[in-house]
Amino acid sequence: MENRAVNCELPTNNYFCPMSAAKQRIDELTDTLNHHNFLYYQEAAPTISDYDFDMMLEELIKLEKENPDLVRLDSPTQRVGGGITKEFKTVVHKYPMMSLGNTYSFEDLEEFDNRVRKQIGNDFEYVAELKIDGCAIGITYKNGMLTQALTRGDGTQGDDVSTNIKTIRSVPIKLKGEGWPEEFEVRGEVYYPLDVFANLNKEREEIGEPALANPRNAAAGTLKMQDSTVVAKRKLDAFLYFLYGEDLPYKTHWESLQAVKSWGFRVNDAARQCKDLADVKAFINKWEHERHNLNFEIDGIVIKVNSYQHQRNLGFTAKSPRWAIAYKYKAETATTTLEKITYQVGRTGAITPVANLKPVQLAGTTVKRASLHNSDQIEKLDLREGDTVYIEKGGEIIPKVVGILKDEDHNSRVKFIYTSFCPEKDCGSLLIRDEGDAQHYCPNEDGCPPQIKGKIEHFASRKAMDIDGLGKETVELLYNKGLIKNIAGIYDLTGEMLSPLKKKGAVWVNNLLEGINESNKIPFERVLFALGIRHVGETVAKKLAYHFKDIYAIKEASLESLKAVNEIGEVIALSVFEWFRNDKHIEILARLKAAGLQFRLNEDKMQPASDKLAGLTFVVSGTFINYSRDGIKETIERNGGKVSGSVSGKTSYVVAGNDMGPSKLEKAQKLGVKIISEEEFTAMLN
Repeated sequence: MENRAVNCELPTNNYFCPMSAAKQRIDELTDTLNHHNFLYYQEAAPTISDYDFDMMLEELIKLEKENPDLVRLDSPTQRVGGGITKEFKTVVHKYPMMSLGNTYSFEDLEEFDNRVRKQIGNDFEYVAELKIDGCAIGITYKNGMLTQALTRGDGTQGDDVSTNIKTIRSVPIKLKGEGWPEEFEVRGEVYYPLDVFANLNKEREEIGEPALANPRNAAAGTLKMQDSTVVAKRKLDAFLYFLYGEDLPYKTHWESLQAVKSWGFRVNDAARQCKDLADVKAFINKWEHERHNLNFEIDGIVIKVNSYQHQRNLGFTAKSPRWAIAYKYKAETATTTLEKITYQVGRTGAITPVANLKPVQLAGTTVKRASLHNSDQIEKLDLREGDTVYIEKGGEIIPKVVGILKDEDHNSRVKFIYTSFCPEKDCGSLLIRDEGDAQHYCPNEDGCPPQIKGKIEHFASRKAMDIDGLGKETVELLYNKGLIKNIAGIYDLTGEMLSPLKKKGAVWVNNLLEGINESNKIPFERVLFALGIRHVGETVAKKLAYHFKDIYAIKEASLESLKAVNEIGEVIALSVFEWFRNDKHIEILARLKAAGLQFRLNEDKMQPASDKLAGLTFVVSGTFINYSRDGIKETIERNGGKVSGSVSGKTSYVVAGNDMGPSKLEKAQKLGVKIISEEEFTAMLN
């Protein structure tokens, strides 16, 4: 779609567009963008490119800034965040958020079915739906506009997270269609798509932050973030599954689901009407296997009696409805002994407690360790060394401790006290914990050995300076021998210093020195990433490098000018600002500059090569003849395209080289994403 400016002639004594012309264009852009949002997020059938959408959105943002009185409540600009919520107001639910009764067996399900038949007879049907493993939400609409969104809380009252919910693009701010009640509440589940969650953890790994435990907890935590701009970037999603209101015109739950869908809500298409329990069991069996192919986590199936009249006849217990039940799939679990709790210190100083376990078989692997994530987790479970613990490995790769078997000896065991000091014996600094942060940190970043070694490993890693031969063991050796004390020390290494390490040999010495020498050619954006500034991952480093062009411009930048960079928020800006105010870091930069590292953006990268790939999203997999993998990604970005780490319905092309990952190939074929060769990619550019 063409990007048009407001069509108005400027009077000679005026420098703004007439109100009527601005309003007309704002209304046009708002309606058009909302329509394309619906096609993209609800229908998965976009009709314009991301580039065209972004251009229209930029125009709308500019017009709204110039005409703040004309901003509509349903403007798509309300989805990009910007508000800071210092405190979430607690609000009483108009309709209590009750829990569902759970079962793990068909026998219990048959008992439920018998109870229902005993009370309402045999003339009824069920609706079976996927039980999304996310964060429950209740959203109120008045006159077709979103007015309030509440978390579950304790079921009686929840927190008002309306500002954050508006950033979720699949949740309509203004309803479409017709026939909706004047006021109603729609219930649903906010969740992380698995590909988004994987990318989020990948980014956290890049910036030295601990991985988030699981998508469900991460979704709940994101909904309670104070900065809605950050929430918008996290790309949460939502499914809606129940309608509440006075005098609703629908006789069945299924009818209301179809109505809700017609108003612009995202309803999970897997839901099915089931004529009896046999249909329900077939549905359960089907999804027990197919759930692993979904891009979101489910932990079971929800079964509801379809007729609203039957629901009223069945009523409620004190805690749950008698007309619905959740069949939960069994996660793979095992029990073992928690032998010891130790700590890991990350390169950014993050302290992660680790459960050291008596080895046990789980999901085909021997598990000896499990992350405990933070002190809150230990306190919540009341973990003590010597306890028998339950460990689980559901859809996640990393095993987790999910509970304890409180035997008669539990209370006699020593209560675990989380350390207040850095667990590294050569550090011992007092730990800090920022407000709202679950993690403890060691602030001694330039004197704590695990942090120093972690920073050197990161600096030498493939995506950073790519120094072959400088892996974890070598860094440990060089640091313990006193040969390097920080990243700048890498460039002081000589053959004379390294040759006494006889076990390594002359070939290793020559290769390492050659790798160090070759790293001088690494481009500036990767050097910036390699510095290991907290919160500065590969993508953020590129944005900073392309915006400021050289490292000294970043060093002299004010906090406000850092925040002005696209997608750089308060937290990242403050981290960068403070890093360049540390005298030790400035000294390291001077030594790196003297060593010949690239501190300025290559002239060829100052301007994009073209916009030929604008609006297209690529996934790159395999090895190539004329490009390195990073080189092909850089080429995509310089020609206006986007690069994603995982295949999804939003992927335009997969560029496949030799030895393409089988999981990416399978997913691309399943989703119908076009797979192109290196030659076809080159042809697109030419």
